[in-house]
Amino acid sequence: MKFLIDTNSLLILVRYYLPFDKNDSLKNFMKNKISTGEIILLDKVVEESKYVSKKIIVKYLEFLLDKNLQTNTNDLLPFPRFFNMLENEFCNHVQRNKLNEIEFETEKLRYLEAADVKFILYCLKEKNSLEIDKTVIITEETTSENDNKAFKKLPQICDMKGIPYCNIAVLFKEYFKIKFSDHLE
Repeated sequence: MKFLIDTNSLLILVRYYLPFDKNDSLKNFMKNKISTGEIILLDKVVEESKYVSKKIIVKYLEFLLDKNLQTNTNDLLPFPRFFNMLENEFCNHVQRNKLNEIEFETEKLRYLEAADVKFILYCLKEKNSLEIDKTVIITEETTSENDNKAFKKLPQICDMKGIPYCNIAVLFKEYFKIKFSDHLE
C-alpha cells in the first residue's frame, strides 16, 4: 500500500506530534517511509509547505526539500474526460453560479495547479494501470461545508471516485500500527 500525504497532514505532524518526538524517532520514521516510497511526497505539497505558517513544515522536516524524495508532478496532466469531471462532478455548483465565466475560469486554473488535483490525477492514473498496491490519500480535510470554494473538498471527490483516504492519526494507528509510547514523550 502507498500513501499520498497532503500539506495539512504534514502541518499536523509538525505541530502536534513532533514537539513530543523522542530522539527524532517519529521524524526519522517518516523520512524512512518517504525514502522507501511507501509515503509519496508530491513536489506540489513541498511547494505549498514553503508558504505555510512561517515555513514551519520545511523547517522541522528539512528532508522534504530533497528533490530525490519528491515525486515530480509535471507529467500528471488533466486528460479531456478529467475536465468534464472538473466542471460537472468536482464543481460546487452553488458557488459556481455566483461567479461569472472569467472568475470561474480563474478559479479553475488556480485549482488545476493545486496539490489536491495532482492527488486525484495520480490516483485516477494508477486506477487505470495494473498497479496492485492501492494508494491512500492522507488528508485532514473533512466532507463538511466547502468554505464557499468553487470546487468540492478532497474527501468528497475521493468518495465519488472510490479513492481511499484517511487522516494522519488513522495512518499511524491503523496502517502503520505505531505504538506512540515508543516514539513520543
